This record gives sequence, C-alpha cells and structure tokens, in this order.
Amino acid sequence: MRNKCAPNFLHRIIVLAVLGSTAPSQVAFAQQPGIDAPPYEQQLMRLSEVFGALHFLRPLCKENDQPTWRDRMEDFLDAETVDENRRRRFIERFNQGYRGFSVAYRECTDAARIAMGQYLSEGETIISDVTSRYGR
Repeated sequence: MRNKCAPNFLHRIIVLAVLGSTAPSQVAFAQQPGIDAPPYEQQLMRLSEVFGALHFLRPLCKENDQPTWRDRMEDFLDAETVDENRRRRFIERFNQGYRGFSVAYRECTDAARIAMGQYLSEGETIISDVTSRYGR
C-alpha cells in the first residue's frame, strides 16, 4: 500500500527542517563551549535518527524520494550546525537510524512499510513541535 500523500509530506518535512531551524542567536548560544545545548537538542538528535531510518527504508520499499534523505540530512546539518562536534553527533544518530533497519530488513515487508509510516509521522511531529515552540 502506497501513501499517496508522501511527496507533499516529504517536501513539508524538509522545508520545515531547513527553514524552521533555530534563530541565529539560539544557534550561537548552543555552540558556545560550556553552555548547555538548546532545550530541543534531543528532539533534533531523534530527527537525525529518523532521517537515517527513512534513508534506508524508503529506497528498500521502492520509494524514489528526491532529494534523498541523505541530501535532506545534509541540508539540515548545514542549517543547524556550526560546531563540528555537534555535527558529528547528528551524523552518528543518522547512521544509527540507518544501521538499525539495515540489519533487520533485506526486502520491503509489511512491517517495514509500517515502520516507514511511523517514522514519517514521528518526523513530522518533531518538526512541528520544535518549530512551533522555538522557531521564529
């Protein structure tokens, strides 16, 4: 079963992730040594993991997303990170999301499609929450 709304939804995720990123003062605050990360940091880490999972699951199930989820992650990293250590942490979470499914699935199954739908929904929820609370 194919989600007919996926292209619009996918576009919305990346637009919100890139354009709805934090204000410059919040980014600068998060990058200063010795200062705690912003309150939405864990949500963004989870979003990175979601992007990684989708980068594996979508092509597995013959979904040809353009841009790819790796490209979307690059756009997200460019918009959200200045500090190289923080960037690496986001990349690690992306890779965890990817690897978590790559060891479990070799073909698209009903369970993989369900997981994909849940991750799309979770990503949308995270983005909506972060942008509504902390975006400009």
